[in-house]
Amino acid sequence: MKAWVQRVTRGSVTIGGKRVSEIGPGYVVLLGVRRDDTGEDARYLADRTIHLRIFPDSDGKMNLSIEEVAGEVLVVSQFTLQADTRKGNRPSFIEAADPVAAEALYNEYTAALRQALGEERVATGVFRADMAVEILNDGPVSIELKSRRETAG
Repeated sequence: MKAWVQRVTRGSVTIGGKRVSEIGPGYVVLLGVRRDDTGEDARYLADRTIHLRIFPDSDGKMNLSIEEVAGEVLVVSQFTLQADTRKGNRPSFIEAADPVAAEALYNEYTAALRQALGEERVATGVFRADMAVEILNDGPVSIELKSRRETAG
């Protein structure tokens, strides 16, 4: 499982011209689920997301977590994070989880975030929808987090 975490000033998801979710300062997380991922991976990655320290402290150093700054999180499923581009010019998505398994783990990841941060601080996109995702990256700061099962490559 892979999360692309972006520190943002704001983020939103629009579907068919209608805004379905939005957040203020915090994270937009693009989440890619692999076919061999488990609930343990989802919970581990959520914990890593919650405790990631990429907000500035009073000295301007990235030393504070999303919990400490009372930030919000917008989670968007993005199977293309599991693309394999090692051969040719067309990405392979063979390592991406099937939609049923991916949605269950996406929901487990967001549930773990909501349990830790509160329901009102975690927003989501719409699973399998064609979304317009607005990300106003702050910094810019973008960090890749991987579950323990995710390998480099």
